[in-house]
Amino acid sequence: MCSINAMSVPVESGRFPRLRILWSFARPYRGKLVLGLVLALVGSALGLATPMVTKWILDSLDADRSLGGPIAALLVLMIFGAGFAYWQWMLLGALGERVVLDARESLVRRFLRATVPAVTARPVGEMVTRVTSDTVLLREAASASVIGLINGAVMLAGTLILMGVLDLVLLGTTVAALAVVVVLFALLMPSIAKAQERAQEHIGRLGGVLEGTLRAIRTVKVSRAEDRQSERIMTDARASAVHGVRAVQREATAWTIAWTGLQLAIILILGVGAWRVGQGGLEVSGLIAFLLYAFGLIDPITELSQNLTTLQSGMAAAQRIREVDALESELETPESHPRADVSAREALVHDGGPLLEMRGVTAAYGPGLEPVVRRLDLAIPRRGHTAIVGPSGAGKTTLFSLILRFLEPQEGELLLDGLPYAHHGHERLRERLAYVEQDTPIVPGTIRDNLLFSHPDATEDELRAVLRDVRLADRIDSLEAGLDTPLSSTSVSGGERQRIALARALLRTPDVLLLDEATAQLDGLTEAAIHDCIRTRAAEGAVVTIAHRLSTVVDADTILVMEAGRIRAQGRHAELLAADGLYRELVAALSVPGSPPVRLDRSDDDRSAVGR
Repeated sequence: MCSINAMSVPVESGRFPRLRILWSFARPYRGKLVLGLVLALVGSALGLATPMVTKWILDSLDADRSLGGPIAALLVLMIFGAGFAYWQWMLLGALGERVVLDARESLVRRFLRATVPAVTARPVGEMVTRVTSDTVLLREAASASVIGLINGAVMLAGTLILMGVLDLVLLGTTVAALAVVVVLFALLMPSIAKAQERAQEHIGRLGGVLEGTLRAIRTVKVSRAEDRQSERIMTDARASAVHGVRAVQREATAWTIAWTGLQLAIILILGVGAWRVGQGGLEVSGLIAFLLYAFGLIDPITELSQNLTTLQSGMAAAQRIREVDALESELETPESHPRADVSAREALVHDGGPLLEMRGVTAAYGPGLEPVVRRLDLAIPRRGHTAIVGPSGAGKTTLFSLILRFLEPQEGELLLDGLPYAHHGHERLRERLAYVEQDTPIVPGTIRDNLLFSHPDATEDELRAVLRDVRLADRIDSLEAGLDTPLSSTSVSGGERQRIALARALLRTPDVLLLDEATAQLDGLTEAAIHDCIRTRAAEGAVVTIAHRLSTVVDADTILVMEAGRIRAQGRHAELLAADGLYRELVAALSVPGSPPVRLDRSDDDRSAVGR
């Protein structure tokens, strides 16, 4: 079972393991990365040749030779340099977008294939941030930054070598100034990376709190909590800003040091170079070429520093993205053969065996946590309506989670058609189940999209028939866009949204219909129609409901009374009313004003009587 904090556990620590994580995103495109590096190196080589050609021009002036050759060489360098730069830019830009797309696809598929407890253990907004924000930080780091670092290092080395060719004394002066810059820069880089990582963590938290707040906007407003929630969200926003400013300050310090060091090197080069020219040890053209290389040092140093910063941010983002791999996934590993499935099902149907069974099932929502249900034994017949009642925390929703395989049992087993769940696999199992949540969340899209969500190939006639069953056909026809109306909280009421969810579940007639009180938000007339629909469905297949209203209970063929994770009693309404004190209390709570009073004249000592 997935740990609650699975996503917060670092996959690897240390600088080089994090670099390997980043490389894992770029590895599929190493061929294009090599090509990008070659283009970068060729462009750098063309740039390094320019000062030497400039020296050639100056020497030609002194010797009164033609300038046609060196000027033509400069034009060739310019044209080819622009061409290679454009090619490299396009190649690495497209590569970066491809890396981002792959990372987002991996994240989305991982989230949607993860187990329900693994996904619900983390704020939705934080997971969205990983798909949107972290992947953007990954773009340059996984594509251009490594190439930029190598190219910058080669440019720096090439520039220093050509400086040495021109004058070793001036080279020593330059290297001494640069050494101070490099040491100071190296000391600042880790703190820049840490500040950027902390800023991104707070952005993830901000997304989680903001997403939850917007989902509960009505509650926020009626509780007059706008300012309090704004402050709570802004706490993370301010913390992110503080770390972001800290990173900017340290980047500014690093850049100031680098710029100052370069300016100091140029001043020293001018002073020492003038002395060398005066002594006859260096030509003026050589000093000018050397100065051009000194000014050119800004490019490789800038490239190195920028790409180091980008690489640090990208490694942090890559690690956060890879943490998603810790989410436990639903593995599709059916162990049976189709023929065995068919024969087993036919035998059970012929013998009148149960459709769905639980045998000694115990389950919890995480390792080390207390079980929510204990040693459950349950048999759901192939036809009929089974209602589940019980106080809050009794395990009713957990029972549904087990049936739907959102949650795996720690002990015991579940069987469908006499075969363990593992023989069916998640996909094949859920083909035979339909589920209506009490909150009936909206699936993004139109009413048609929502109805077709489970069965995208359903026909128009099937849609119309199921809408008539839930008394929604006239309402949908009254909308200007009909079935193509975008579904939102303003286009339909809560009760209509619940009926749309029920219609989606009834489409294509599932073997087991699971309803978490499908009539909770309906008026009396519509509720009666839905009960007719449930009775019709129960005559053809299995219907299991979590009952929050008395009308659902009294109609059921079998009622299960749950308490503290166990089924304490089961039977029909009249039997349980006579035999179980807890059930009588629940019925009294489920009753609505104007309904016949329920006699509660038996002792609570009966609470252990039936079906434990």
